[in-house]
This record gives sequence, structure tokens and C-alpha cells, in this order.
Amino acid sequence: MADRLRAAVLGATGLVGQMFVKLLAEHPRFEVVYLAASERRAGRRYCEAVEWVVSSDPPGVVCDVVVDRVDPERIPRDVDVVFSALPSSVAGEVEVGVARRGFTVVSNASPMRLDEDVPLLVPEINWEHVKLVEVQRRRRGWSGAIYKNPNCSTAILVLSLAPLHRELGVEEVYVTTMQAVSGAGYAGVPSMAILDNIIPFIAKEEEKLGNEPRKILGELRGGRVEPARFKVYATTTRVPVLHGHLESVFLRTVRDAQPEDIIRLWEEWSPLKGRGLRLAPEKPVVYRREVDRPQPRLDRSTGGGMSSVTGRLRRLGERLFAYLVLGHNLVRGAAGNAILIAEMLAAEGML
Repeated sequence: MADRLRAAVLGATGLVGQMFVKLLAEHPRFEVVYLAASERRAGRRYCEAVEWVVSSDPPGVVCDVVVDRVDPERIPRDVDVVFSALPSSVAGEVEVGVARRGFTVVSNASPMRLDEDVPLLVPEINWEHVKLVEVQRRRRGWSGAIYKNPNCSTAILVLSLAPLHRELGVEEVYVTTMQAVSGAGYAGVPSMAILDNIIPFIAKEEEKLGNEPRKILGELRGGRVEPARFKVYATTTRVPVLHGHLESVFLRTVRDAQPEDIIRLWEEWSPLKGRGLRLAPEKPVVYRREVDRPQPRLDRSTGGGMSSVTGRLRRLGERLFAYLVLGHNLVRGAAGNAILIAEMLAAEGML
């Protein structure tokens, strides 16, 4: 095995940061060497600084790493890749500072996702968009790079759309999300607000779902992405589920098909198969034929949390279909997708 890649995690004590730490500690290709968080967490051993909730215990290999404060100038020079789980309010400025120092940043934060020179990646779908970094470096005058994860609901949705868009064409999408509370962070939704309740609005989520899928499924032309032409109309809600975003999708395609044709497209689509990437699931989309699936509690960990699980596919009319899709919001929707991006960068000699 090649030498392990030295990884830093910014925002390491939040929910997404914890998932980064967990998945990286389990990964044979990476070694977590640097952790940073807010001022009030800094200066303590990781296992003392974090309120660990993503599994039974934090990984022992990181317990004694002392948490630093978030500052681009403090990242050690020998770090190979910087993963960002920073809140959007601070991520943009910090990540730009990190890239200016020459580091590769793979970020889960929303700032810059739609910038023309920033790749917004789901590796199975649009890996060719990494070429935008050449434009990014030229325009911004740095040797580092910033790669972005999409919004969690977007990542789950586009996996189900990608093989259909390629073969049938997508004309328009109507989607209602039922998003888990972990998507809002550990303290994001008060228990009195969410228990026995559904909150029918999540700030900025509908805009993200309206724009990000079009960039991801767009075509790279002349150093920029030409967005896909279909429209996405979204309603986003928060439901009392711990992990796993469930989405109800109504889809109009350009060319007609039968349900079994669509199921076959999902089941046969595996563009990263055989690449030897630990976090690449054998099947990015898994279809459940039971009438009551997918369900968050039963299906969110499919493919190690990296698969989108579809079900209840119905043909409602000519070129009009309905289905459900589910994914793990902290894995495929956040840390897992980012680590897969880094795996791909490493495999292609870009780290």
C-alpha cells in the first residue's frame, strides 16, 4: 500500500466533522494528523473536546490529538488534504486562506458551490468537472484547490437522476424532502420544535436543490459548466428522524420508458466499479421492490451509507414518473462523498 495521506479536519467536533473523523480513522488510505474547531474547543484532547454522538465511541487513534483553533496559517505544511466541515458563516474565508497556502481543500460547506471555477462533485456523476481547478488556479492565483460537496439532499437526489438523465433526458423534477434532524447539526433543531411535529421549511435548502443538480448534471465546455436545462421545484421539510433524508420525486423525462427500464438503468449503473475505492459503493443506486421501502431506519446504511435507495417507482403517464429516494445525509450527503472525492484525487495523482 502507498504511504498514507495525512488529513486535516476543520470543524472536527460538529456532527459532520465527527463523521469525517470516524470514516477517516477507519480508512486505510488516510491518517488524521490535525484537527481544528472553535476557540472554546481548542487546546484540549479531541476526546475531551468533542461531544461524540455518531457512534458508540470516538476512534482511539484520534483521542490524543490536541484540537487547534481554526486558522489557515496554523495547518502543518505536511498535510496532504484538508477536509472542511466548517459552518457556512465562516467557511468561505477560511477555505480561501487554506487554498492560498497551497493546500487541497475538500469542503462540505455551501459557499462557492456555484462559483464557475469550483468543481461541485459527486464522483460517479461528474468527475470530469475536476478540470475546473485548472481555471480556478489561474484565475485566483493559488497553487491549492477547493473542491465542493453538494448539499446533502442534492447528493442523494442526483444519484437517482444521473443514469436517467443520461439515457432518457430529464425535463423537470418536483421533489419534497423529509430531512433528518442530524442535517441541522447537534443543536440545530430544539427537541420541543421537532418531536410530534414536521417543520415545513428549511432555510436556503430549496434554492440549493433548485440549482445544484443542474450544475452537477451539466456539461463541461470551454472551462466552464453549462448547467443542465431541466428545472427542479423543491419543498424541503424537517422530520423527527435521526439520520436519513427521504425524498418524494415526481419526474418528467424527455423520452418515455417503462418502470422496468428505469429500474434496470439504476441497477446496472456503477461507473466506479473496479476502481478499488473504499467508499465507492458497488451500486450507487439500489432499488427496493417492497411496497413500503425505502425507510430511513432500515435503508440509510445501504452501501455503507453511500448508496441512494429508491423505491415505489410508478409510471403516472407518458414520460411522467414518481418514486422515493433515500440516503444517509452524514455519509453520502456529507463526509463520505468528500472522502470519496479525495480517494479519486489520490488515485489520479492529484494529491
